[in-house]
Amino acid sequence: MDPTSTQRPSPAFASRALRSTARAFVMFLRVLRANPLTLVGFILVVVIVGAAGLMAVVPHVLAPYGPLQASNDFVQGPSVHHLLGTDGNGYDIYSEVMYALPLDLLLAVAIAGFALIFGGALGLISGYWDTPGTLAGALSTLILRITDVFLAFPSLILALAITVGLGLGAWQAALAVMLTWWPYYVRLVRGETLAVKHLPYVTAAKAAGVTDGRIVLRHILRNVLEPVVVYFSMDIGTVLVTFSTIGFVVVPIPYPSATPEWGSMMSYYQNSGLITSYPWTILGPGAAIFITVLAFSLLGDGLRDILDPRSRRVLAGTGTGGISAGAPDPLRSASAPPAESTPVPEVRSPS
Repeated sequence: MDPTSTQRPSPAFASRALRSTARAFVMFLRVLRANPLTLVGFILVVVIVGAAGLMAVVPHVLAPYGPLQASNDFVQGPSVHHLLGTDGNGYDIYSEVMYALPLDLLLAVAIAGFALIFGGALGLISGYWDTPGTLAGALSTLILRITDVFLAFPSLILALAITVGLGLGAWQAALAVMLTWWPYYVRLVRGETLAVKHLPYVTAAKAAGVTDGRIVLRHILRNVLEPVVVYFSMDIGTVLVTFSTIGFVVVPIPYPSATPEWGSMMSYYQNSGLITSYPWTILGPGAAIFITVLAFSLLGDGLRDILDPRSRRVLAGTGTGGISAGAPDPLRSASAPPAESTPVPEVRSPS
């Protein structure tokens, strides 16, 4: 007999998994249809991410002019040839905005992702292993005190100070924001962990001899993950605003340059005096920041309803063939504790 045959999933298991995935996708579409703002946010995020991917691979498809490619039209208003007009150097503002999209979006996701992983890990440690009088309890206290030190300063002011100390550059500014952003996830994840760790099914797992690491990964993390994902999706827009503000105030990425940045573009056009006579010069990067932040905020607000079981059932039931009250929820993880034996906790919203 083939020794690897026992590791292959049976056709029946694969069929059940496929049907469960299809039901989950149908429910997701019903929820999107029932919440128009979430649908708008989802479409905007898909368009923004797709445009950033195209600009990183084949930029000439979306940007008619290259970076620092001057035309013969100087300070021209929006037109068919220049959708957002041109500046005093003859640069096409629309092309400059599109070339800045991959950098700004990548840095926003990277900063929020680092804060999620690093701060979330510290939040799990400080929330689960917080027994006073133990080494783990002392470590938890140390994590909280360091977190309080960072939270004592406004994140933008602290990031500006660190940016000035590190020097100019996109990655220096990103590092400055990273160093100030993780404490929020420590507080969020710690609070959710404390709310879950004393529930009956966690106590039952401890009594059964399950290790702490398995409890954290199997029972704590999956219940903490839902509100954290919602907070993360909305946090991407907040990080983008913070990074653009640093670019506007400190200008870590000089503009004009081969890798433009939205905040630096707005700072350049304001300092050059073009904003008063030619307002379209600052309209392009400002609108790009606004639309990107709005897209992720709408998506995050919708994810809050999608990931919450009660709201999800109500929204999904508004579509054709809605789910009945007793029907199983296909978006729930198969590894969740059975509802008959142990109560499933109500996940709190990060707001």
